[in-house]
Amino acid sequence: MKTFRGTYTIMVTPFDAEGAVDLSTLERYVDWQIESGIHGLIPLGSTGEFLSLGDEEFEQVAATVIRRAAGRVPVLIGTTAEDTRVAVRRSRQAEALGADGVMVLPPFYCTPTDAEVLAHYRAISDAIGIPIMVYNNPAVTNIDLRPPLVAKLSEIDNCRYIKESTLEVTRVRDIVRLTDGRMHVFGGIMGYESYVEGAVGWAAVPSNGAPREMARIHDLVQAGRFADAREIAFRHFPMIDFVAGQSYVAGTKALLAAMGLPVGDPRPPRLPLDAAGHAAARRIVAELGLRASSST
Repeated sequence: MKTFRGTYTIMVTPFDAEGAVDLSTLERYVDWQIESGIHGLIPLGSTGEFLSLGDEEFEQVAATVIRRAAGRVPVLIGTTAEDTRVAVRRSRQAEALGADGVMVLPPFYCTPTDAEVLAHYRAISDAIGIPIMVYNNPAVTNIDLRPPLVAKLSEIDNCRYIKESTLEVTRVRDIVRLTDGRMHVFGGIMGYESYVEGAVGWAAVPSNGAPREMARIHDLVQAGRFADAREIAFRHFPMIDFVAGQSYVAGTKALLAAMGLPVGDPRPPRLPLDAAGHAAARRIVAELGLRASSST
């Protein structure tokens, strides 16, 4: 199994003018991300609008990213489904396509018990031979994987990583402590702060627009240069804040359009940003000097 470390982009899914998945733009996007120094890629997460894609589109996106990355960086495929059987099927499919791992939210909406959560992840683990990144995002799943439950999840063979997406950054510390290092933590929202608390990576939305800079935060922390890493994070907080909240998909796509890499509008029920939102995206891009080119 590969070891996952660093900043991994939770990728958008590009759509063309007719709303179909735009695979040629996706290939360009993958190349730019890798050439910019990103440490890993995670398509088909929440920012990738996985719930708005059909089975054929899921396979197209997963296969394209894996093939285009060509082993240059690890690729984890989002295989979340409310139905355990579907999550198992998609995780097997991701492994067959050559994914290095999968990222999986707990069953959403149904408010599963702890026993049901454990059974869900155990079924996925038993079906595949690649690592699982458990994804805790209680704001969207109606369930919170607190550190004591994460400790139980860490006893499942392939559950070796967790994306912790709450604002309680001390959970990073508690997960590391309670799992004796079995579970490696990726920050989900608070990247720099999670690194300070002991995270090994950041599953990041902001790196859609600034892969080089967000990857640099990890590299500086690893070198013990916390003040320099903090400076980069603070400088980019206008962008980080812009892609947070309810319009994270639309905001991210507006940023990329302003940078010269249009990736289409979100799919309904999400709406694109209005004119004021796009103007704000252009201002952020100009102020930070962002552009979709590996020559930056």
